Amino acid sequence: MALLALLFFATAVLYASVGFGGGSTYNALLVLADVDYRVLPSVALLCNLIVVTGGVWQYRRAGDLKLAFALPFVALSIPMAWFGGTVPIQRETFVMLLGLSLLAAGLAMWFQPAESKASPPGSPLVNWFVGLPVGGAIGFLAGMVGIGGGIFLAPCLHLLRLADPKRIAATSSFFIMVNSIAGLVGQTMKQGTTAHLDQLSGYVWLGVAVLVGGQLGSRLSAQALSGRVVKRLTAVLVLYVAGRLLYMSFA
Repeated sequence: MALLALLFFATAVLYASVGFGGGSTYNALLVLADVDYRVLPSVALLCNLIVVTGGVWQYRRAGDLKLAFALPFVALSIPMAWFGGTVPIQRETFVMLLGLSLLAAGLAMWFQPAESKASPPGSPLVNWFVGLPVGGAIGFLAGMVGIGGGIFLAPCLHLLRLADPKRIAATSSFFIMVNSIAGLVGQTMKQGTTAHLDQLSGYVWLGVAVLVGGQLGSRLSAQALSGRVVKRLTAVLVLYVAGRLLYMSFA
């Protein structure tokens, strides 16, 4: 448990620095630790929630989180994350699809032109037109596999050039927070999951580890890292997770 807590701490530091919760890597670590698959998504979502709650507070203080910008992306994602959490999925399918999706997202972000900047603010109707379907689709997938979904939202926002890298990180953090709550509710309602929630008490040290790591990572993002570094770190982390998941799927 000590080694697993250390790995969770390191994951929280790295992911919080780019506005993520780390749910995908928590899932991978828990699978490798042979944690009961029925309770695994709940542990990952709780750790997600602990990390990004502190991150949202830090981004809000720094002025990077604008709720008016984030609302179109979370309005439909919240109910869809809850619905996705109630849908059963085979572990093998989850690992393969998640790994392939993250590989595509990470490559797209890495090869995006370095000089790319956010487009001038457009009509709020455009954000709603884009945000509702994008947020809803990501929310459903996130709730189904037990992650927050920010690792999918951030590449979309970067590629669409809807905001600068700092605002994208802040929006992703908020997106993960609300979807983790909704997905966790859905997961606990899934048949066969509630009976195993008493096992969560055995993972309390993982919560402590990500609480400390998440606070450290979010402070690095809000106060120390440039927008270019944030985007590059995001791409590297996405590609790393994709490689781990695809290895698990095909090995």
